[in-house]
Amino acid sequence: MTSRRRSSFLLGGAAGALLMVLGSAATANAATVQTYPTAPGIRLNVRSGPGTNFTIVRVLPSDTRVPIFCQSPGTTVSGYYGTSNIWDNIDNGEFVSDAYVNTGSDGYVASRCG
Repeated sequence: MTSRRRSSFLLGGAAGALLMVLGSAATANAATVQTYPTAPGIRLNVRSGPGTNFTIVRVLPSDTRVPIFCQSPGTTVSGYYGTSNIWDNIDNGEFVSDAYVNTGSDGYVASRCG
């Protein structure tokens, strides 16, 4: 609407670079990612991709804060915070509709997922 960098330097050279390549976006950027509150009183479906056609992988309890590592266009959803086709990547392979996350914006607040 990296705090893990230190560990890669400790490993040194190619091993450290490999850790950064293989590590998740969630792990590599944990210190730089902002969290946002989800809609109050709503249990939020977490899906395997940016759309309602993707499998539900878990359900978040109401009143949760989620990190947004990147965002992607997908299925348009009408939710607590309006209508949006933006999906928030909250972990590797886990997305929630931005229409249920209070980002304070109707647009992108993080970079697009690659």
